[in-house]
Amino acid sequence: MPDKKPHKKEEKQETVSGKVNFTQAVPAVVEEIIGRTGTRGEVTQVRVRVLDGRDKNKILRRNVKGPIRLKDTLMLRETEIEARKLMQGRRG
Repeated sequence: MPDKKPHKKEEKQETVSGKVNFTQAVPAVVEEIIGRTGTRGEVTQVRVRVLDGRDKNKILRRNVKGPIRLKDTLMLRETEIEARKLMQGRRG
């Protein structure tokens, strides 16, 4: 007669549906569009003013990929690193 092993209790893992975890971000408004950058001109360099957080009212230069206009609001994950200045010399 074979020995029967006791059944393990089934562990239930509850998942909460609809819960979204966001990283901390700080809003910044676009004040000036400086120019295009990137190897194909796909990135726009803008000047933004931080609206909240530790660096409130600080003005930064950032690179943005995608469509952007004046007075758009960006959500920045960090406000310490600034983009390099664009080279003003143009070929052609």
